[in-house]
Amino acid sequence: MNPKATISFSTPNSQRFEHGPGLASGLRDLPRYLNVNTVTTGLVAAVFGCTGPALIVLNAATKGHLTTVQAISWLFGIYFLGGLVSVLMALYYKQPICGAYNIPAAVMLVSSLSMFSLNQAVGAYIIAGVLVFILGVSGLIGKVMRLLPLPIVMAMIAGAMIHFGTGIITSTQSSPYIGLAALIGFLILPRISKKIPPVLGALVLGIIVAGVVGGLHWSGEQYKFIAPRLVMPQFTLNAVFSIAIPLAALVIGSENAQAIGVLTGQGYQAPVNMITMVSGIGSILVSFFGGHNVNIAGPMTAICATEEAGENKEGRYAAAVVNGVVFGGFGLIASIAVAFVSDLPKDLIGIVAGLAMIGVLISAFNEAFSSKKFKHGAFFALVIAMSGVTLLKISAPFWALVGGAIVSFLVEPKDFESTKIMQ
Repeated sequence: MNPKATISFSTPNSQRFEHGPGLASGLRDLPRYLNVNTVTTGLVAAVFGCTGPALIVLNAATKGHLTTVQAISWLFGIYFLGGLVSVLMALYYKQPICGAYNIPAAVMLVSSLSMFSLNQAVGAYIIAGVLVFILGVSGLIGKVMRLLPLPIVMAMIAGAMIHFGTGIITSTQSSPYIGLAALIGFLILPRISKKIPPVLGALVLGIIVAGVVGGLHWSGEQYKFIAPRLVMPQFTLNAVFSIAIPLAALVIGSENAQAIGVLTGQGYQAPVNMITMVSGIGSILVSFFGGHNVNIAGPMTAICATEEAGENKEGRYAAAVVNGVVFGGFGLIASIAVAFVSDLPKDLIGIVAGLAMIGVLISAFNEAFSSKKFKHGAFFALVIAMSGVTLLKISAPFWALVGGAIVSFLVEPKDFESTKIMQ
């Protein structure tokens, strides 16, 4: 999912539009590439994106005290537009490029949404999208990432998300039968059948046991279509520092970097500039629905780019198209998804959300501390993010990036001179 490939975000002509075969070519060849491998792989990628990550977003919406309609609009925006990005990018470039949203950023917003109104958060989302777009157009990504090295960014992610990992234990302690069932579904069911995604296994077994022990309370009247609503932005400086800057860093430093690394590792010539620009444009558009961002997805791109989608790599883009259609369809029924999750026990949601974050957490810790560079900066970024400290009404993720970079400048200056971007 995150190969150790050296990726440069600079090109000889940084404003060059990377042309692909085109939508017409992608559509024309799509039928002959739709087969058991591409369809199955695309569905698996979509199931991954529509289970655990959706619970994480809804958990953030709940803790941020958003209304049901606001949560529905958020879910609609990131899934529908994310699916649209998948379909268009995959068809145009004929590469398994999947659109989605940044999961760690959704985790980061748990604390931020308690400090700012949704309108202020939306204003920050728009600024983040503009920043990402400018970096894609100008080719300044490399320079920015030299100031915010990947180990420091990933350490901040690990610190902000670690409570999801501990939530597996605390929620299991609170509801032991449900917790043990979810753990069995996550750890054992996929060993019995590789076709069962671990998070889906955890969710299904958890729901079954919750029903047996009386933890389910279905409310049939809630299952109806509710249209998403637009949210008007409000721009404040504190929200820009607390949300926009960390969000832009996460989009570029985690998901996009991972997706580009996956594509490069599989032998594709990834359209780096366009991936960044689309992430910026998508983030701006989705902001008006209360969505935090749309970017190119690392994990789902990794699933669709592997040999599981077929030995012929030229046809693997079909898996990304299938993923995009299902992903976008999930956004259209966001109101039903919200109602369904609302009926689940909170401990089950906490456990499954935590299990869904295991891969992201392991990857974050690995990227933060596997290298010999920026270790001190990464450590301080980790503990600052874990602390949840708020200064000047600016939340911990921003201070984690600033603190980590300052520490590295002071005690590890040589690492900035020799670093290679996005290893």
